Amino acid sequence: MPAWTSLDLERRADGVAVLTMNRPAVFNAFDEVLIAELDAAFAELGRDTAVRAVLLAGTGKHFSAGADLQWMQRAAAASQDDNLADARRFSAMLARIAECPKPTLARVQGAALGGGVGLVCACDMAIASDAASFSVSEARMGILPAVIGPHLVNAVGLREARRLALTASRIGAAEAQRVGLVQQVVPADGLDAAVDAMLADLLACGPQAQAEIKQLYAQLAPGSVTAEVRELTAQTIARVRTTAEAREGFAAFLGKRKPHWTSAE
Repeated sequence: MPAWTSLDLERRADGVAVLTMNRPAVFNAFDEVLIAELDAAFAELGRDTAVRAVLLAGTGKHFSAGADLQWMQRAAAASQDDNLADARRFSAMLARIAECPKPTLARVQGAALGGGVGLVCACDMAIASDAASFSVSEARMGILPAVIGPHLVNAVGLREARRLALTASRIGAAEAQRVGLVQQVVPADGLDAAVDAMLADLLACGPQAQAEIKQLYAQLAPGSVTAEVRELTAQTIARVRTTAEAREGFAAFLGKRKPHWTSAE
């Protein structure tokens, strides 16, 4: 991987890739550089067969303060065409995270604001310190959370997403868990242990099965289970049951042993 200026990568022996946003002076606010580096990193890690899961974190006091003020000032002075290209790059980066074939987990401490909330929502799951706070803050600056909107709706549902966007209220970790923005809240000194426990659960599962889950669930939505959806799910499980990973999983279960994909643990 190339050397980055705003992002650090640690490859753990168990297959976890730890991506840490490293702009503590601006509370890990993102600009063109960090957006490009996140996009490139998730693209590369998604293709890497040695990677089992990706942990997204931020160094320092806060997870991410959202958009960098200098970046926003440049955007305000730019043309609509330049702003469109900029927004498309941000949208593509969030999609890259959301569509990563590996499980993704956000580790949230301090504040997650604006686009920082978008990063949390784009990950499959999130664990927060009980001191963390969240705000979909764009409307306070006379703009709107457009690009992060679909990911916010996917995470918390339409009505809660609308409330968070319209009010720009800052909510605490407990409320963030209640609405589904994060899945677990723990004391600050237990954050790393909770993250490691969830990663251990992820590593105990079949990597190909997890990729299939992400691909299938991206095609599902709340509502009626139509004939097309039933056929999609039937076709998917019928195909996956015949894979080498499924055979190994059944054999390990019946043999009362761990499957081969846990050998690195």
